[in-house]
Amino acid sequence: MKNKKLVYITQTAVMLALLIGVQFATRSFSQFVTGALVNLILLTSVFMTGFSGGLTVAIASPFLAFLAGFGPAFIQIVPFIAAGNAILVSLAWVVRKRMTRFGAKDTCFAAIGLIAASAAKFLFLWVGLVAIALPLIPGIQEKQMEVIGAAFTWPQLVTALIGSALAMIIVPLLKKAIKQ
Repeated sequence: MKNKKLVYITQTAVMLALLIGVQFATRSFSQFVTGALVNLILLTSVFMTGFSGGLTVAIASPFLAFLAGFGPAFIQIVPFIAAGNAILVSLAWVVRKRMTRFGAKDTCFAAIGLIAASAAKFLFLWVGLVAIALPLIPGIQEKQMEVIGAAFTWPQLVTALIGSALAMIIVPLLKKAIKQ
């Protein structure tokens, strides 16, 4: 039992370090590159380490990125990013559990589930952050609000969908490689 916990902790730590490293390394790239890779790692985390590992990475990573200086400029935004990540990971876990419970190896089912998870993350960030919270955050100038708002609308859906597609390719390869 101790060995299993150690493996889980190690895998979760590796995924969190990988996500932070990717954010740091791609911070000067397009939001579409960084965001897609972040979503890929979030989904890989939940599929490889389980729900609690994926949720840990989803929630901790935006706070660590902020503390490291390459996350959002306003701390008030970070909890929304963490919650959006948690929504993506939670719904992806539900998809995984249903596939495991019913023995479904259906790629179409997984794709639909990950599309729904991506849409839920996007809707939460668009409505919760952009439409409701952003106008209430003190100290944000109008131009900053426009830039932040633009980053947390449709690009979030696109990056989550790209990350989902990449995860559908990479996770089975990782699982096969680990078994060997």
